[in-house]
Amino acid sequence: MTAIDQQQEAQGSAEPREPKNRLDRFFLISERGSTFGTEIRGGLVTFVTMAYIVILNPIILTSGVDVEGNTLSFPAVSAVTALTAGVMTILFGLVSKLPFGFAAGLGINAFVAFSVVGQVTWPEAMAIVVINGVLIVLLSATGLRRMIFDAVPVELKLAITVGIGLFIAFIGFVNAGFVTATGQGSPPVGLGGGGSIVTIPTLMFVLTLLVTGILVAARVKGGLLIGLVAGTVGAVIVEAVAQLGPRTGADGEIANAGGWGLTVPELSSAPFSVPDLSLVGAVSFDLGRVGIVTLVMLVFTLLFTNFFDAMGTMTGLSREAGLADKKGNFPRLKSALIIEGVGAIAGGMTSSSSSTVFVESGAGIGEGARTGFANMITGGMFLLAMFFTPLTQIVPTEVAAAALVVVGAMMMAQIKHIDLSDFRVLLPVFLTVSVMPMTYSIANGIGAGFVAWVLLHAFSGRAKQVHWLLWIVAAGFVAFFARGPLESLIGA
Repeated sequence: MTAIDQQQEAQGSAEPREPKNRLDRFFLISERGSTFGTEIRGGLVTFVTMAYIVILNPIILTSGVDVEGNTLSFPAVSAVTALTAGVMTILFGLVSKLPFGFAAGLGINAFVAFSVVGQVTWPEAMAIVVINGVLIVLLSATGLRRMIFDAVPVELKLAITVGIGLFIAFIGFVNAGFVTATGQGSPPVGLGGGGSIVTIPTLMFVLTLLVTGILVAARVKGGLLIGLVAGTVGAVIVEAVAQLGPRTGADGEIANAGGWGLTVPELSSAPFSVPDLSLVGAVSFDLGRVGIVTLVMLVFTLLFTNFFDAMGTMTGLSREAGLADKKGNFPRLKSALIIEGVGAIAGGMTSSSSSTVFVESGAGIGEGARTGFANMITGGMFLLAMFFTPLTQIVPTEVAAAALVVVGAMMMAQIKHIDLSDFRVLLPVFLTVSVMPMTYSIANGIGAGFVAWVLLHAFSGRAKQVHWLLWIVAAGFVAFFARGPLESLIGA
């Protein structure tokens, strides 16, 4: 029995039951062997593990200075990040009936903040994000995105799931300070500080991880949520006694190496704040300051990253939830792909960067969420977070990171379904799984796997087994990986 099977058993029978009411019937809760209580718990866990984006997205976006020297307001970005995440998560749940949370995509926001705005203004950069979203919607609505999805071999789809599991776990280790950059060429990363755990926040991560792991292994209902709550309560007590404070100062530089990461677990005397929504609609499609070649390359990079990050994430999450068939397809696939494109449009229109499916949704799925009703909880919490931003900071990143590691371990179990006896399968699978966490990008891992799959089959007498669309996608990934030299060559 796999970790996922054990967790599903802990949530109760996965056998479909007769719906209890219209709401149950609409969201297919009983049909998927879930309950309202399980969906609520799952939705809360997903929000807790995603809530850091309300803080992290503003940190990233406000670090970017546009071509005219302008920066974005931190409170405004925080508010629109929560607004977009809430609206898109609820919309996705209603349309797709899948428990996948939405928020500003990591990696995409960094590309916008540090690459795009160096050539355009912030309103123009967000217009480029909107264009990217429109293209994704068109690809999805015409069925081309589904065709590409169907063309991907099941082995690569499974590898994507495993790779995302390692990626999620790596995010957790890094966010917790358990894995840190050494600043040296070799080794580039290490354990904690100087090869050991030296901070209390990282110790809280370890303790929360162990407690949560024990609860999940013991098949305790709500094990993930109980572990997160226990870790947060413990962190609040530790902070009240030790007064550790934040790790970084107002300038974003590390001022207190022993402090907490993005959020400090302390109760605020003024948890309520009126959201600043001034960035909604702050978009300009006057893109004359950049040439057509540069514009195409910017949109191309955003499109590839957004397109395949989301596809890979949905594949992994649907398998973890037990909703995918043997080919990796899941219910309402076309509508899910369309709404994901709408998320990019919404993110651009609110200046919060492209909103996409979050891998952290796996935490809620690990808690038992199987339907879009969990999204109603997650999305509602994000909308409330607009008004209670200080409360979202109570759960420290180090505690939330423990849930990510547990979920990563659960997703790792999918590797048992891959036959690795053929090296034509083994190498692409290995590259897909390893490149994701090593480059901090789902798209990079997918690209490496696709290119390797096509080339190994083509040059070993199996070219006819490769779907023609996979050839095109692989060629696109080659251009994606070589976009730097290509930009220089064509003068972008």
